[in-house]
Amino acid sequence: MTQAKNLYLPIPVKVDDIIVETDDKNIKTFALRFLSDEDRQTFNFRCGQFAEVFVPGMGEAPFGVASSPMEERVEFTVSKAGILTTALHNMEAGQQIGVRGPLGNGFPVDDFAGKNLVLIGGGFGFTTLRSLANYVMHPENRSRFGDLTVVYGAREPGLLLYRPELEEWKARDGINLHLTIDKPAEGWTETVGFVPQVAEEVAPKPDNAYAIVCGPPIMIKFTLPILKNLGFSPEQVLLSLEMKMKCGVGMCGRCNIGSKFVCKDGPVFSLAELSELPDEY
Repeated sequence: MTQAKNLYLPIPVKVDDIIVETDDKNIKTFALRFLSDEDRQTFNFRCGQFAEVFVPGMGEAPFGVASSPMEERVEFTVSKAGILTTALHNMEAGQQIGVRGPLGNGFPVDDFAGKNLVLIGGGFGFTTLRSLANYVMHPENRSRFGDLTVVYGAREPGLLLYRPELEEWKARDGINLHLTIDKPAEGWTETVGFVPQVAEEVAPKPDNAYAIVCGPPIMIKFTLPILKNLGFSPEQVLLSLEMKMKCGVGMCGRCNIGSKFVCKDGPVFSLAELSELPDEY
């Protein structure tokens, strides 16, 4: 993995496209294009890593990379929640911002070779799982991995991210996709139920497999016992914990869990690693 020449300096990028993801318009995906090929090559990230997105005059904030490393553009999916994210949401294609990174450790894709993968995500936490799924399904990569199972849910249909892409996934070979919402909704014909419940019903086998989980803390809390009951060991369960991150380099202390920093030592941890730390995730 190549890192930026100076991780404290944002790389200039252009907002190439903005996609409204949810019916309430509070979540948008920003497709960014680097101003030079050299900068794009320098930003050589792994699925699961994140970057600081810099808005001139507003500062920066960390976001997981939502696109696959196989794509030319780099995408971040942003929920409007404060001053900086509101400024992003008010931007238009063609404007220039900055990206600092890549940062943190990503998913151990080399360890995934030959393994079956189970991706379990909820709501806004699906962003980096989408990155991994698209990486695995890329024609140059698909033969390196085993079966791919995805369980993804949201409170209601209008809050599911990447809906056009999910429709494409349904029609593809090589992925077992299970979409769910919390309660029945008009026009919804797929699964109804909370993500942990659906994961239990899907019952992925732990043999030669990894389970990767990312979502709200309550979803994680109820998913982990199910994976344990299905036979997944702590070493086979990976979590992406994009919580409380700020500086991205382990200096501000906002994201520590015991002796670890989510931004520097994570955001990807195995359940085995987390079992040795305070129960703060």
